[in-house]
Amino acid sequence: MILSLFDKVRHRIERKRYTPERANGVRGEDLAMRFLQARKFVIVGRNFRPRNGRGEIDIIAWDGDTLVFVEVKSAVDDECGTPDRAIDRYKRERLEWAARCYLSKARVPWERSRFDIVTLVGEIDPLIEHYPAAF
Repeated sequence: MILSLFDKVRHRIERKRYTPERANGVRGEDLAMRFLQARKFVIVGRNFRPRNGRGEIDIIAWDGDTLVFVEVKSAVDDECGTPDRAIDRYKRERLEWAARCYLSKARVPWERSRFDIVTLVGEIDPLIEHYPAAF
């Protein structure tokens, strides 16, 4: 409850600092993180970028003994399709590159990892969907 109130205050401040798209993205990542935590995921990182700057992983979390790399996609509405459709081959390659860098650093084998997508559609009370092992 307190975290939810804190998030709302922070999002109001961010709407003034960032572009509307960026503020919506940060809010989506916060809501996705809370969503995953409620499902017993243990968050270990956010917005990870490898040293070479290729790709960014929105959320990194443990789901049991599996390290999960989560891509978060937000949209105000789904007129143009669901937000997960924005993850094309190029985006997947960049996510995989960043994940390999993280796995190497953390000394976790590739077989113990997976890629999930969390989508949020709507502004006020978004519909949140989780796609485990999305690719």
